[in-house]
Amino acid sequence: MWFYLALAVLLYFVIQSYRERQQVDNLREKYVFITGCDSGFGNQLARQLDAKGLRVLAACLTQKGAQELERLSSDRLKTTLLEVTSTTSIETATAWVEECVGNKGLWGLVNNAGIIHPIFPNEWLTKEDYIKVLNTNLIGLIDVTLHMLPLVKKAKGRVVNMSSIMGRLSTIGGGYCLSKYGVEAFSDSLRREIHSFGVKVAIIEPGYFRTSMTDVPKNLEILEQQWIKVPKKIKESYGQPYFDSFYKAVKDNLEARCSTDLYMVTDCMEHALISKYPHTRYSAGWDSRYIFIPLSYFPTSITDFVLTWSFPKPAQAL
Repeated sequence: MWFYLALAVLLYFVIQSYRERQQVDNLREKYVFITGCDSGFGNQLARQLDAKGLRVLAACLTQKGAQELERLSSDRLKTTLLEVTSTTSIETATAWVEECVGNKGLWGLVNNAGIIHPIFPNEWLTKEDYIKVLNTNLIGLIDVTLHMLPLVKKAKGRVVNMSSIMGRLSTIGGGYCLSKYGVEAFSDSLRREIHSFGVKVAIIEPGYFRTSMTDVPKNLEILEQQWIKVPKKIKESYGQPYFDSFYKAVKDNLEARCSTDLYMVTDCMEHALISKYPHTRYSAGWDSRYIFIPLSYFPTSITDFVLTWSFPKPAQAL
């Protein structure tokens, strides 16, 4: 009995390994549109796919970012400017993509653009702080997808949406976690709706990585500015010692936990685009795969304890 069980397990892993290595055909004829290519994951993915011979259409927020990406890439890669919170900008980019791809359609849409701040205790924030993040990370992503989807359906291609481990576990206040939970929900519903069109949808769930979003001096400066804006009564209820401890925790986490190996994320994105058998979700990073994803399945009481045991205590709780 044990022999046959071991043989079945071995066969399963052999088949899985074979499937993992199978790529779609004619990669050099496939167009991929990526948002947020000025820096970070989007920039590296654009160069990575370009090196593989795909036809990359890279959307940048700034002209400087577009010019620098073009300088580092082949003549195949083309850039355009895109502000994902502007429907007019999205319509212009969609018309440009349609002109580039012609009758081939768009094989890959990668919704990578996003912001993180403000990301602080909820009571320190205003409605406008939430709207700012949600407009970029969720509403903008949806708007881009709805405009580009007819082109993706034409190619029977892929939609790859950048979520986060914070789309599984809400670790801090602000719009970032909310937006990533929304990305997960939108991606799930979209995947089920367009499966019959031959389109596949993948979700990328990175852990902590060193990008412009996690730049230590920048994050600490924004934290100090946010604390200044907190109303006096709320600030007194937390107390300066709380802020000082929170400041130190943010600094320590960003310095110690952020991986510099962006390929752990972009390799997942690449696999979602070029594999014959892409995954539905990709846990990118050791912390995502072995800490946060398992933790998300624990009973809520255990998850809450693990995530909050080191939190500083506010003044009114002492």
